[in-house]
Amino acid sequence: MTAGAGLQVGGAEREALREKLRALGFDEVRFAAAGAEAGAGLRDWLAAGMHGDMAWMERTAEKRAAANLVLPGVRSVILLGVNYWSDPPSPSPGAAARQAEDRPVWARYAQHEDYHDTMKSGLEAAGRVLEEMGGITAADYRYYVDTGPVLERGWAARSGLGFRGKNAMLISKKHGNWLFLASILTRLEIAPDEPLRKKPAADGAEPAGLLCGKCTRCLDACPTDAFPAPGVVDARRCISYQTIENKGIIPPELRAGIGTHVYGCDICLEVCPWNRFAQAGRHLLLAARHDLAELTLPELLELTPARFAEVFRRTAIKRLKLTGLLRNACVVAGNAGGANLLPALVKLAAHESAVVRAHAVWAVRKIAGARAEELLRSVRQAETDATVLSEYSCSGGL
Repeated sequence: MTAGAGLQVGGAEREALREKLRALGFDEVRFAAAGAEAGAGLRDWLAAGMHGDMAWMERTAEKRAAANLVLPGVRSVILLGVNYWSDPPSPSPGAAARQAEDRPVWARYAQHEDYHDTMKSGLEAAGRVLEEMGGITAADYRYYVDTGPVLERGWAARSGLGFRGKNAMLISKKHGNWLFLASILTRLEIAPDEPLRKKPAADGAEPAGLLCGKCTRCLDACPTDAFPAPGVVDARRCISYQTIENKGIIPPELRAGIGTHVYGCDICLEVCPWNRFAQAGRHLLLAARHDLAELTLPELLELTPARFAEVFRRTAIKRLKLTGLLRNACVVAGNAGGANLLPALVKLAAHESAVVRAHAVWAVRKIAGARAEELLRSVRQAETDATVLSEYSCSGGL
């Protein structure tokens, strides 16, 4: 293919490009025209403050709505999907019995080495394919893995890779809810793929909503009521946001809903009926870390900086930092309620981080009840932080 930037690429050449990109390890390759905005509703969502503390989304809102502001002269968006669904490994002897007691829950995607890193090699190779087949240079394309000012889900829906479900996630008819998305903006003009079409109702009219039909399983299952409307997530109430993006205090009224989720949450993905079609992907651009699911809650509560760096090196969890993971582990401990966790939690109530101390105090009070005052007496005497002190007297969330 020697199209050159700006020349239409279609037919057999487009399919040859698709196959070359798939051969790099991407399970899905779709094309969309970049001529129109893909950010409908983004401004209203931001104006309502549903992005929480993710100020970077506000700073890049204009670019997210118009791809030409990211790459001037862009004509096409290539959407690449990597299926990260897999059957969990069989538990070790006795692990199943211990799971309910001391095993925190990790988001499925987090049980891999950081996908931003492992997918990068595939994107670099994809760029070389575009240069070779399209007769362009590196200046004629830009690629991102969930890190640039690009609304991947919007473009993916436009390309027919999937549709946006009531859980606000991209849902694939083939892969269910389990796709990592990457995008390449390019000045090549590639014939776009067709989006998925809604099936008309009996009277010929298009049904309201998306391809979820009347199903509301994801909305009903959310333990923190993070969906003010179908397809809209209020990040401030989302377990994933609170355990990953929020770097400070988790609101007391949301802590019980977090349950045993120590990093992220898949509830609204897992309950989706479309997952019945999901099959394991090729995993050519992934590196599984199923060992993380074997970590016990006591082990997390006793993490040291050195141990944290050793265990979570090359994973997405490393960006949470030790204080964030300890905070989350304290919430999980408070919800799990095991008295055997109290010694570690009392120790964390004297941690150097006020954020960790606050959640440790909450957990001790939730588990120990009337005994908490006695257990925490010595560390409370040394406490000066107002936020932590409020946890000693606050009854909210307990």
